[in-house]
Amino acid sequence: MRFPRMKKAEATVYLVLAVSLMFFCGFRFAARAGSADLKRDMLRAFRLMEEAESALRSCGSQKGIPPDAKNDPNRTGLMGLENSPITTTLGSPEAKRTAANPEFAALLVLLLNEAGVRRGDAVAIGASGSFPALLVAALAAAGALDLKALVICSLAASQWGANRPEFTALDMMRCLNASGVLNVRPLALSVGGEKDVGEGLGSEGRRFLEDMIRDSGAYFINEPRLSANVRERIGLYEKHAGPAPLRAFINIGGSWANIGEDPGVLELRPGLVQKPFPAVPGKQGVLQEMLLRGVPAIHLLNIRGLCERYGLPWDPQSAPDDGGRSAIYHRAAGGGRWRAVCLASYLALAVLIIALRKRRCAFSPDRHLRES
Repeated sequence: MRFPRMKKAEATVYLVLAVSLMFFCGFRFAARAGSADLKRDMLRAFRLMEEAESALRSCGSQKGIPPDAKNDPNRTGLMGLENSPITTTLGSPEAKRTAANPEFAALLVLLLNEAGVRRGDAVAIGASGSFPALLVAALAAAGALDLKALVICSLAASQWGANRPEFTALDMMRCLNASGVLNVRPLALSVGGEKDVGEGLGSEGRRFLEDMIRDSGAYFINEPRLSANVRERIGLYEKHAGPAPLRAFINIGGSWANIGEDPGVLELRPGLVQKPFPAVPGKQGVLQEMLLRGVPAIHLLNIRGLCERYGLPWDPQSAPDDGGRSAIYHRAAGGGRWRAVCLASYLALAVLIIALRKRRCAFSPDRHLRES
């Protein structure tokens, strides 16, 4: 039995259809495997942050600072005081409690993945003492992904942050190192506050932090000129990143050096930022400068906005029993930007198929015979 010979246009249509189906099915299997790996890393970061909080509770208790049942009902060990000699500005206790949710470590794994960061890459972290929980989250995410985390931290803090003189952000990092949960040794430290040199603090608090930094042996950033301070920080990041380029910058809190003096930064949507935004020359912080250099940024300042954008609970009154149930894991299963690219390619092939079919019909001899 002889089969009718396919015409050239018809053969092209079926070839494109077969290729597109193979492409689509192959992508679906690859996307499932990739999303499973991503979720595994997110859960690993979640558990690392849980372990870190447990270590910090233990360190705090040894210093005579048990978790405050009223202001820290989830016993995270990451809530500070309303006021102290090293307190810089007002702060929201609700925001600080929210940031202590270990799901933020999982969220950072997701955002780093969306930024294109891969295992072994170097990422820069610019933190203030105002959100110690987010610093822990960033370190847990870096640990889960085996990243080279380059940390520069200012020690002064807003209300309810790491503003206890006996348990500063530096003390917390030392605790995490000693416990073996996370490995963090900051590249540099600064006093923080106005001009990054403690303007606005009392002389007692400023002198306390300056002495602490000097005694630590860490590199001391003590530069009140914004452009020079930013250059110094970026130079340290690039030097310690080695030959490989920085793959992302994580901004934690509202440090003067990191967000600069341009009020436009306050309108910046929290979360992953990949494109530069207009800024007043000479007023850019590290965040804007990184974006101008093509380095994606993860902006962690507006905590309520982060919760609304990524579906995390605001001021949870109980600690999560386990990770893997919030909206961020559904986002991970979606496949991210590669899924969108592949889906767009598949749709383009489908359009090509339709176009070829129309062309075939337009030039079909049988059609012309029927119409004559």
